[in-house]
Amino acid sequence: MSTRLPLLLRQLGRQQLPSGPACRLRELCRSGSRSSSSGGADPEGLRGRQLQDGQTFSSHGPGNPEAPGMDSIVRDVIHNSKEVLSLLQEKNPAFKPVLAVIQAGDDNLMQDMNQNLAKEAGLDITHICLPPDSGEDEIIDEILKINEDPRVHGLTLQISEDSLSSKVLNALKPEKDVDGVTDVNLGKLVRGDAPECFVSPLAKAAVELAEKSGITLDGKKVLVIGAHGPLEAALQCLFQRKGSMTMSCPWAIPQLPDKLQEADIVVLGSPKPEEIPAAWIPSGTTILNCFHDFLSGKLRGGSPGVPVNRLIAEESVRLLAAALRVQNMVSSGRRWLREQQHRRWRLHCLKLQPLSPVPSDIEISRGQTPKAVDVLAKEIGLLADEIEIYGKSKAKVQLSLLERLKDQTDGKYVLVAGITPTPLGEGKSTVTIGLVQALTAHLNVNSFACLRQPSQGPTFGVKGGAAGGGYAQVIPMEEFNLHLTGDIHAITAANNLLAAAIDTRILHESTQTDKALYNRLVPLVNGVREFSEIQLSRLKKLGIHKTDPSTLTEEEVRKFARLNIDPSTITWQRVLDTNDRFLRKITIGQGSTEKGYSRQAQFDIAVASEIMAVLALTDSLTDMKERLGRMVVASDKDGQPVTAEDLGVTGALTVLMKDAIKPNLMQTLEGTPVFVHAGPFANIAHGNSSVLADKIALKLVGEEGFVVTEAGFGADIGMEKFFNIKCRASGLVPNVVVLVATVRALKMHGGGPSVTAGVPLKKEYTEEVKRSNGSVQSNIQLVADGCCNLQKQIQIAQLFGVPVVVALNVFKTDTRAEIDLVCELAKRAGAFDAVPCYHWSAGGKGSVDLARAVREAANKRSRFQFLYDVQLPIVEKIRVIAQTVYGAKDIELSPEAQSKIDRYTQQGFGNLPICMAKTHLSLSHEPDKKGVPRDFTLPISDVRASIGAGFIYPLVGTMSTMPGLPTRPCFYDIDLDTETEQVKGLF
Repeated sequence: MSTRLPLLLRQLGRQQLPSGPACRLRELCRSGSRSSSSGGADPEGLRGRQLQDGQTFSSHGPGNPEAPGMDSIVRDVIHNSKEVLSLLQEKNPAFKPVLAVIQAGDDNLMQDMNQNLAKEAGLDITHICLPPDSGEDEIIDEILKINEDPRVHGLTLQISEDSLSSKVLNALKPEKDVDGVTDVNLGKLVRGDAPECFVSPLAKAAVELAEKSGITLDGKKVLVIGAHGPLEAALQCLFQRKGSMTMSCPWAIPQLPDKLQEADIVVLGSPKPEEIPAAWIPSGTTILNCFHDFLSGKLRGGSPGVPVNRLIAEESVRLLAAALRVQNMVSSGRRWLREQQHRRWRLHCLKLQPLSPVPSDIEISRGQTPKAVDVLAKEIGLLADEIEIYGKSKAKVQLSLLERLKDQTDGKYVLVAGITPTPLGEGKSTVTIGLVQALTAHLNVNSFACLRQPSQGPTFGVKGGAAGGGYAQVIPMEEFNLHLTGDIHAITAANNLLAAAIDTRILHESTQTDKALYNRLVPLVNGVREFSEIQLSRLKKLGIHKTDPSTLTEEEVRKFARLNIDPSTITWQRVLDTNDRFLRKITIGQGSTEKGYSRQAQFDIAVASEIMAVLALTDSLTDMKERLGRMVVASDKDGQPVTAEDLGVTGALTVLMKDAIKPNLMQTLEGTPVFVHAGPFANIAHGNSSVLADKIALKLVGEEGFVVTEAGFGADIGMEKFFNIKCRASGLVPNVVVLVATVRALKMHGGGPSVTAGVPLKKEYTEEVKRSNGSVQSNIQLVADGCCNLQKQIQIAQLFGVPVVVALNVFKTDTRAEIDLVCELAKRAGAFDAVPCYHWSAGGKGSVDLARAVREAANKRSRFQFLYDVQLPIVEKIRVIAQTVYGAKDIELSPEAQSKIDRYTQQGFGNLPICMAKTHLSLSHEPDKKGVPRDFTLPISDVRASIGAGFIYPLVGTMSTMPGLPTRPCFYDIDLDTETEQVKGLF
């Protein structure tokens, strides 16, 4: 125990309060102890107070109960608090509870007590000083700020009694109310739930000091005079618990002399008016003073010689109260740590009443009323200042909570992938939503779904929405599918700003001298010429260590001002979030103002932008800015890469993306949480939602919880990229793969007729038998033959050492024989389990078996491994994927692809992972090759680099990065009811 505490106890008695109106606020709030200059002199207020007619209330006189043990009582409390805190910090080294003190007045004695005792115990204090005349609203504003500050674990108010209104007191969060003044804490105390609440340190100190003085409280009569509100209630409750009979009254009542005569113990809760004679208090009565102003008042009246020698003075009560407040602070910190560890959410799940036949997705979505998103956020442990609300049902989540929860153990990490799908999709999003609904709403397990944001291209094109389907979807589905919070629009704006910067720079370099170009890049502003921060960065890259623009040589000016972009090497395209085939190849620069500079260019779909890939793979705002700056847009005429940083646009791109980096919080039909963030396509990008959404969700669910995220298309595309690209970027290790299959897709792989979006399915997909020439044949053979694709996808997952659970997404046309066959063959192929799922028609209840299988598989020890070493040459990494994953015999590089590989290798980008861009409709490069194609050579037509995102992406065969609209797009069915403003026909 520190030797400072005895000195501290002595010094606290010598505190002198500042006096006089000239005392400035900073003096009122300054902490520190002032010792008496004369050794051995009475510390004023502890040894005695002179009363009228020579009467004395003595703290250290005959019969005084507290003289021998006051120091030891406080020392024990602080020592125990320090020990508990040390034990907590052994497991949580960075943890240090913080007590906030809001002070509006001149009670520096209390501030010093709090400051010194807290420091002795190992706590920190933050002190908020307000003017003495601060109003209720000003005080509440400060309270609300502290409420939402995760660094603060307790809050105490040092304000005038007039300001202690019920509104002010109940503005405190009960879990930070270490003085026990809120209705919640008082209510728990009265109910007998003292271990679950904070008890008033002042009231508790009064009772403990009475007991420590040797007084038996059982059967005693206690009179509480002049106490108000929480203190009065706490005092009465605590004394009654000790068996005392309590009375309470104000000073100004006629019956006061009689009540004082009856009392064994008198508790003073406010200053005694001067007109109250001391003689009213009988000799031998124990007096507990719980009010600070008593020190400067005088007991007047009464006859000389009346002994009142059992005073437990205010300093003693306040000092022990300060120690008990420290004790409450440690308890608050312990509770907070417990809250940060795994706990089951107190989630109010929404009830489903599934109908048969199942209505349309949008009718189901509209039939459920979502919870307010701030309510959902609170249920899953988010603080009020960690969300930015967009409307009623969606919000962005601040990245700061990653720091707050950095010591939290991650939950289990589950990836939902699929077999090679039909053009209709097989329901991976639906399975993802059904699984988390089952885990949380039906098995009471914390779980989070992490989904990609859908592009408006497919929404208005062929595929329609991507919010799940049936009774397993994200709501409101129209908000999910349209705009959301504008992330894709931000990407479009940032992408096209960079595209404009490229062509503009080429134009200006081609029409200006070095000097004119330099003077425009570094202009004279208000007589001052200086480099911007990003220009200084470029100078450093060029090896020019100068900061004064006037000192550059002609050669340095030329190197700085000219990027010398080779237009034939530009890889950066403009983007649009609409399927528009006529933008696949365009000519730009046709206007007369472009002075003859024109070139062929193209538009990509917005979600194919490298900025989308950057968003999906970044782990912080700083990292995103660095990745945006690293993006290579072209090569210069010497073959060196030209980046966004060289163009000076990095900061502007980051500004446009500063909100898009925050994950979007939504909910399922059953009220369980969903993150919707980033939406790169899986056939032309890496096809996974954001690393940040997964990381935040893994912290929020806790050690026993589950985060279920989805990879686009089949396991050969989305899952392979999830493991080799996303897991490398995030450092996260998956526990389970859920592989989605459908009977209709397996029939297609088994030789069934082609499936075309927008065209009704053939009878082979909707009936168990088919009739040919009058004979009846079973379609179940199609299922058996098609399971080769399922088996291959299971094997791909096993390459990475992750257990596989097959989720058979059941349609109403599937028969029991077909379902049983698929599950049996999946298990034979090595799946940990195979489970039929009915979430589309029944919600989470229909996927409870899948949830149980996933939970069991997640308990297996992970043997996760990457497919290849990134240090392998680019060609070899491509070959590993082609042969091991797709089953190709070999690869074939076009001359252009080989040239690009040589260039990227020479530029130092050869050690990046590979992101294959190929059709999702086959394991091979040919969409019509179903099942498991063999002995094919995989053609690589081109190779591109996403340096900012951090991967090389080869184009397999002919890949379009801008989809086109069909003859009859989905927009024919989409409309708005102008009276109700409801969207119709979205899906």
